[in-house]
Amino acid sequence: MIRRKLPIGIRTFREIREEGCYYVDETAYVHRLVDGSKHHFLSRSRRFGKSLLVDTLKELFEGNEPLFEGLDVRDRWDWSVRHPVVRLDFSVGNFNDPDSLREDVTAQLDAVEEGAGIESRYSSSPARFHRLLAMLHERTGRRVVVLVDEYDKPILDA
Repeated sequence: MIRRKLPIGIRTFREIREEGCYYVDETAYVHRLVDGSKHHFLSRSRRFGKSLLVDTLKELFEGNEPLFEGLDVRDRWDWSVRHPVVRLDFSVGNFNDPDSLREDVTAQLDAVEEGAGIESRYSSSPARFHRLLAMLHERTGRRVVVLVDEYDKPILDA
């Protein structure tokens, strides 16, 4: 019997799967969730795996099939379809200062734009975000998946 490691402190689906850690397969629920409707708000108690779930969704929509080997969703997902994913994560940072949220969003948009090779024409975050989504959709012909993790941290900090 192979003894697996517990994924203590690991927040990424990729690392859990590649390191062979214990993983409770929630992908059947993820598939039903994704198949069910267009927008979702997921609320779980602290330390209940929201970040891991968001990361699992990211890997799924990006089409990283090898990570899902042996999991429920593996044979029920169309791996030929890959979606651009924009993930905003507010878990890091101190949002006590009113300008810190704006700076954090700007930095995250900078990183996504740079990774996608998109130059920003706008200084305001809403305009940049809208253009980013439009450009990603235009390039791929696919809907853009937007994932927001730890959305409540700036609110709680402030």
